[in-house]
Amino acid sequence: MPLFRRQNSFTKLDASVLAAWQKIPAAVASDCMNRAQTMSAAMKPLTPGMKICAQARTVACMVGDNSAIHAVMRIVEPGEALVIDGGGYADAALWGGLLTEAAISRGVSGIVMDGASRDAAEIRELKFPCFTTSIVPAGPHKGFGGTIDGPVSCAGCCVQSGDLVLADDDGVAIVPLAEQKDILKASQDKLAEEAQAIEDLKSGHMLADRLGIPEPTLVP
Repeated sequence: MPLFRRQNSFTKLDASVLAAWQKIPAAVASDCMNRAQTMSAAMKPLTPGMKICAQARTVACMVGDNSAIHAVMRIVEPGEALVIDGGGYADAALWGGLLTEAAISRGVSGIVMDGASRDAAEIRELKFPCFTTSIVPAGPHKGFGGTIDGPVSCAGCCVQSGDLVLADDDGVAIVPLAEQKDILKASQDKLAEEAQAIEDLKSGHMLADRLGIPEPTLVP
């Protein structure tokens, strides 16, 4: 069972920085990254209202094998979120109730997984933030290995350990750690602009005018 861990150290964000990020929706952050850095529409919360705002710890699994996820539980730190590349395979669940209990005991903030989970009712009852691309009752195998702390592609988005995970009802956005300071400021500015736009709408202004969209040309 070849299990690997990449040498990867990253700056831990201060609690005050994470608190500021908790006010930023995934959609707003994506807008401020040229409408990019989002996972595919298949990535959904197990229950509406689930949220994650945490730094990532990445795991890449062989298809249908969750041994690397069990291994990462030895090293994941409280407050981190697991971002798991399961290859998008929908017919064998890499995550379930027991791993959820293990994650809670380790203080994990939640998981984002390009793959299947199971024990959905149990996870909902535990109120553990779980974002996956599918649900299936069939369980995983163990024996083929995987990689921890390497770069992964999760639901079409590149993620490295330390990147910021923003997950909510709209889906998941990933903010590269090196860019988080600039993107946070841009996101805060955008929220302020949107608040002003709402006030303008109440005063009778049109969004089309604000966005510079011209009147349509009348044609026969």
